[in-house]
Amino acid sequence: MRRGRDNEARSFAIRMFTSAVAAQELYTCYLGLKLGLYGALAEDSATSTQLAERTETAERYTREWLEQQAAAGIITVDDAGKPASERVYELPAGHAEALLAPDSPYSVAPIAVLPMGATGPVLPELISAFRSGSGVPYVAYGDDSRDGHAGSNRALFTHNLAEWVRNALPDVHNRLLIGGRIADVGCGAGWSSIALAKAYPDVQVDGYDLDEQSISDARRNAAEHGVADRVVFQVRDCADSSLVGQYNLVCIFDALHDMSRPVDVLRSCRSLLSNGASVLVMDAKVAEEFTAPAGEVERFLYAASVLHCLPVGLAEQPSAATGTAMRPATVDAYAEKAGFSKTQILPVEDMYHRFYRLIG
Repeated sequence: MRRGRDNEARSFAIRMFTSAVAAQELYTCYLGLKLGLYGALAEDSATSTQLAERTETAERYTREWLEQQAAAGIITVDDAGKPASERVYELPAGHAEALLAPDSPYSVAPIAVLPMGATGPVLPELISAFRSGSGVPYVAYGDDSRDGHAGSNRALFTHNLAEWVRNALPDVHNRLLIGGRIADVGCGAGWSSIALAKAYPDVQVDGYDLDEQSISDARRNAAEHGVADRVVFQVRDCADSSLVGQYNLVCIFDALHDMSRPVDVLRSCRSLLSNGASVLVMDAKVAEEFTAPAGEVERFLYAASVLHCLPVGLAEQPSAATGTAMRPATVDAYAEKAGFSKTQILPVEDMYHRFYRLIG
């Protein structure tokens, strides 16, 4: 029995050490992103002195970071046997794309920004929330949370959203080709709205969010991508009665599980629909039933729920306290309470997301 417990303890200790290595390396990636070290290396290889000069950082810190990144296999070094000041470091092209190209399907920068920059500073508030049962407001997570969440789905919306609508919702696609109006509820930085506007040039897209800074970001992004004439972003509640019956499609992308009162939001979205229109919901692709131990995607989503989504959802009361693990049965129950007659899971293949069509 003792031997079995020793093996169990040893295996778990190794797992925790491996997790600690990964966590610390994410922190160093965060530094590389925030200090512009990766960006400067992507332009050209460099010694520690050259990189420090380009980024206006201290050479000794920069040298340690370069050695750590090379040891981790994130960057390469021409000759590890050279004196420290003479070693030349390079960022591989594929790593540069993943770290620095926000539209790349391989973009990973948000993975470093969200847990390291957004969650770390609010850990004391999370501890307090666990004890009191209260929540942690979205704004408490700061700019890194807003930027990280916007960036995490940007490539998905840019490359896949229009194709998914075309293939999984052909009737909606055909209607939008001749014009119409889309509401993007909980639009964040607006990347979903921008993708839809580009796919359907005769459609007007209205993005709604309650976070003022997100709306400011969305307006800037729309202007930079040339669709500001057809995409309007507003700090506005979708329950506004003046919007009733105006939309050919209403979307909620990766936001329903964060909402304190999801049934009320869905009921408001239903009121926005014109005759025959539907609500499209994209949310976490968790398993249909709780299982333990779970796979890596489920583990990732559950950790996100503990650290961000559930606390944000509990920040406003009363709250459904949904969390990221919003399973299909829960979506179906919310939709039914909101007055929808049918919920369909759409044939969209994505590792992290499931798509639902709610029919009024």
